[in-house]
Amino acid sequence: TKPEILFRKALWAAGIRYRVNSRKLPGSPDIVINKRKIAIFIDGGFWHGYQWEEKKHKIKSNRDYWLPKIERNMQRDLEDNQKLHEMGYQVFRFWEHEIKKGLSECLKRLPIDIA
Repeated sequence: TKPEILFRKALWAAGIRYRVNSRKLPGSPDIVINKRKIAIFIDGGFWHGYQWEEKKHKIKSNRDYWLPKIERNMQRDLEDNQKLHEMGYQVFRFWEHEIKKGLSECLKRLPIDIA
């Protein structure tokens, strides 16, 4: 997605090397910095339940499909985070809109030096 590309370009410009969509790790993180054991996910608000308690009431069509689907995505995200932590990874999750509005603030949350 566009936010993922923006994030990756910023890391690359700062000299941070990474892997993309590593299927070897739980959840296939969008970006993995193996050297530092950092897994980064960039989540879309709809698919991963941003402000879910407020927004789930606004879904009008095909609720029987979407509510369990998104809630399962949210549960799987928690499970993947736990598995990655057990493997010694630091997990960072960013919402797409966070990156669009404040890429530099998101980058500052990482435990790496980005000039």
